[in-house]
Amino acid sequence: MSASPVPTREPSVLPVPRDGIAGAAPYGAPQLPVAHALNVNENPYGPSEELTAAIGAAAAQAAAGLNRYPDREALDLRRELGEYLAEESGVPAPPAEAVWAANGSNEVMHQLMLAYGGPGRTALGFTPHYSMYPEYARDTYTAWVTAERGPAPDFALTAETVTAAIAEHRPSIVVLTSPNNPTGTALDLDVARAAARALEPARGLLVVDEAYGEFRRDGVPSALTLLAEHPNLVVARTMSKAFALAGARLGYLVADPAIVDTVRVVRLPYHLSAVTRAVARTALAHREELLGKVALLRTERDALAAHLAGRGHEVAPSDANFVLFRAFRDRDDVFQALLERDVLIRAVGPAGWLRVSVGTPEDNTAFRTALEEADPR
Repeated sequence: MSASPVPTREPSVLPVPRDGIAGAAPYGAPQLPVAHALNVNENPYGPSEELTAAIGAAAAQAAAGLNRYPDREALDLRRELGEYLAEESGVPAPPAEAVWAANGSNEVMHQLMLAYGGPGRTALGFTPHYSMYPEYARDTYTAWVTAERGPAPDFALTAETVTAAIAEHRPSIVVLTSPNNPTGTALDLDVARAAARALEPARGLLVVDEAYGEFRRDGVPSALTLLAEHPNLVVARTMSKAFALAGARLGYLVADPAIVDTVRVVRLPYHLSAVTRAVARTALAHREELLGKVALLRTERDALAAHLAGRGHEVAPSDANFVLFRAFRDRDDVFQALLERDVLIRAVGPAGWLRVSVGTPEDNTAFRTALEEADPR
């Protein structure tokens, strides 16, 4: 027996959504059954059988207490995240009170907008940028304004560009990214310093989103190195990318403990599940394995960028696990032609550009082969 159709009602009898929500589509990249999914910047290497078993055991232990609410503060996890960052970025380990964890860096950013944005306040970003930033602002009644990044293919920011935009818009929040999505551009820390100083007179907040930070090239420093000199700085990270834990949903930030305390005010009760915390702590304990493919992904990224440049594409220099490149013909046609060849990438960024995530060597070879047919020179 077929399922009954979902009953529909006349729109005139349904509740009216608030302004900005009615008619809007929810965020979501395509999730399609393809052999080579290279569209959402996932780490293509999942955990080993041994680590899968360890994660399962930790989740089972947490499950035994699921009749109780989890500890709201998750201080053990936050301390361990700080210890990891000290190892990864060469900074003093931030105390647990300076670290905050949530359901992906998406929730971290949303909480920051709740705490420091709102009616009458403005957040400033630089295009092209991650498509969710204006949605965080919309959801929190924060005005979202933008200025342009530098020209292609570098899409670089300068201190002059950023401070001029701050002077023009007088934002409460400025969002910078390193590496930037979708361009892959790393942030010159002199730009972050200038932005932090420019925000100080009005007590504005600077957020540096380092979701792809572990993929940066050797010698490129993290904005974590600036925290001691700029108390208005927040650095956001995630375990979705380099840690290959996109399905676990664990993001975090590092900031002055007073900023963390402010974010704690707007968090939902028990926002981080006991199972998520158990998975994240197990992953941190096995980080050598989970991060073990980062060097390979960097190498594959550089080879992919070189291949695209060799074909004559304009290619943005990338410090992330993806490459943005300009197509020879209509990008939507190229996207569809690749999809017909079982390769899914992303039509995102400036007109004419496409973004491909770095996959396994087999994925990357399949992309190169398909692109020869989908977008011939």
